[in-house]
Amino acid sequence: MAMNTVTTDLLNAVERLRPLIMEYAPSAEANRQLSPVVYDAMFEAGLFAMLQPKAYGGLELHPVEAMRVWESVARIDAATAWNLVMNGVLATLAAYLPAAGVQELLCDGPTTVAGSYFPPGKAIRAEGGWRITGQCAFGSGCQNAKWLVMPALEMEDDQPKVDPATGQPAPFVAVFPRTAARILDTWHTLGMRGTGSTDYAVQDLFVPDRLIYPVAPLTHPAPGFEGPLFRLLPLTAVLGEATVSVGIAAAAVDAAVQLCMKKTPAYVVTPLREQQLAQFQMGKALARVEASRDTLYRAAEVAYEEVSRSNALLSREMKVRLQLAVCFAAEACAEAVRFVNDVAGASSIRQAQPFERYFRDVHTLLQHSSKSSARYASAGRLMFGLENDWAWLSF
Repeated sequence: MAMNTVTTDLLNAVERLRPLIMEYAPSAEANRQLSPVVYDAMFEAGLFAMLQPKAYGGLELHPVEAMRVWESVARIDAATAWNLVMNGVLATLAAYLPAAGVQELLCDGPTTVAGSYFPPGKAIRAEGGWRITGQCAFGSGCQNAKWLVMPALEMEDDQPKVDPATGQPAPFVAVFPRTAARILDTWHTLGMRGTGSTDYAVQDLFVPDRLIYPVAPLTHPAPGFEGPLFRLLPLTAVLGEATVSVGIAAAAVDAAVQLCMKKTPAYVVTPLREQQLAQFQMGKALARVEASRDTLYRAAEVAYEEVSRSNALLSREMKVRLQLAVCFAAEACAEAVRFVNDVAGASSIRQAQPFERYFRDVHTLLQHSSKSSARYASAGRLMFGLENDWAWLSF
């Protein structure tokens, strides 16, 4: 699809932010969280508003347009892009809230929301809301976002209360200000260190009913969230996660081309650019990056077309297509980076070069639950007509 002028403006904004992102990327890696300077600069540039509703000052872009911008940031720094994806998309889950809750979150325009959906906390009913106690992992960007989310289960006699209709607990999500939580220091990882994806916790925190939403399909979106974009939830987040892998691999290929143009390996006289093995591996690497991007874009385009036509939630078949697209992209991009590292040789292990971080980051993302090998099996189950085993394909 052709790029629109809004996306062009956003890409230009990313280029203006490039020096700032590059300046703070090493400290983010060392401190294991994104600098508030970079985070706030992205917010001021309107990058977090890409998928938020026009009714509340957002841009409500087609997902492919957002993916172009996410990739452009990921080519500069993967951790920065990851925070942009997660905290921007999680804000769109306000679509599940009552109207009063949406007003509270978005009264000043687009916002940022961080958090994850595992493990669930404990919820005790209170007048006008719930008292929540729990600790969640993988709170990417929780140090800088304005709001946090936490899943919870209603407790009865210290056990999860069971819904008589299903025989299972009925989880819901609580939204609360970041300042109400304790941000813990648990994020010590191989890659994606700068994302700040640490644990956060609350103790007996009161959350009003207006800031509670169910874990269920979005059948009755809040006012302002009626457009087709929001019927792709929550898989817009998964598309963004895979797009970060594409950005990493694309940056790795670019860096390797530059290296090949000037490097002659030790003990040989032929420059890398003239070696057939390097040419072969770089060609394979680029093919995987391009195929990953094209697969993600086409899956997003077809999914958006489907919900636009039907005015309904995604079909089972389209969920399978999206899930397989993100799994393929994460896997193919990791393979592309391995080809790049083979070409780079000893340069790939030196911290003065970018290759070792590309390798760590792209393989860390390969273990993320939404794109791991197990999700191929989740899609396969649906292909065979079996019961779904992956929460995000249930919506």
